Amino acid sequence: MIRTGKLPFFSRGQTVVLFGGSFDPPHAGHRLVAQAALAQLQADFVWWLVSPQNPLKPHRPGAQSARVAAAQGLARHSKFIVNDAETRLGTRYAVDTVRALKAAHPGVHFIWLIGADNLAQMHKWKDWQALMREIAMAVYPRPGATLKALAGKAALRFGAQRLPSAEAAQLGRRPAPAWTLLRGVQSSQSSTALRKAQNQAPAK
Repeated sequence: MIRTGKLPFFSRGQTVVLFGGSFDPPHAGHRLVAQAALAQLQADFVWWLVSPQNPLKPHRPGAQSARVAAAQGLARHSKFIVNDAETRLGTRYAVDTVRALKAAHPGVHFIWLIGADNLAQMHKWKDWQALMREIAMAVYPRPGATLKALAGKAALRFGAQRLPSAEAAQLGRRPAPAWTLLRGVQSSQSSTALRKAQNQAPAK
């Protein structure tokens, strides 16, 4: 795994998956999603972007340095990069992060990786239609969320641009808007449940 506090270097033509989230805390489900995306999208790297704060969540995450360290300890893969790029870029919203990264890495094929629960609420994101037109998206199935996501505003608005799951490896070369639903085991783990369990654990 590449551990870096700076923006990494990528060569033109490479495919890089952007896996953003609070990772508060990171868990095995995150690693499962990253591994599936790496394989199905035939990506060169999966870049875990540990965000300072999710604008749609009232929960204030733990210290970012601790979340980055925890994600680095979990990732353990030569093609996984973990860092706090959004903090270094000074971006808060996905659309701004994507634009900044595209400007910093011309010629790189970026793919935004989200869970089906995020696709279901994509219409609540800042400039969500502009985001869909900026970057190709890969959606990973989530228990209880996948059917809702496929019936949601974003999926319906860009239904004609959906790529079959069997052709996911082509996504990085498709001009946005383009998206696909990945295949894979659906993990029931969630950071919210883990935090709740930690908070309820008796003090030693």
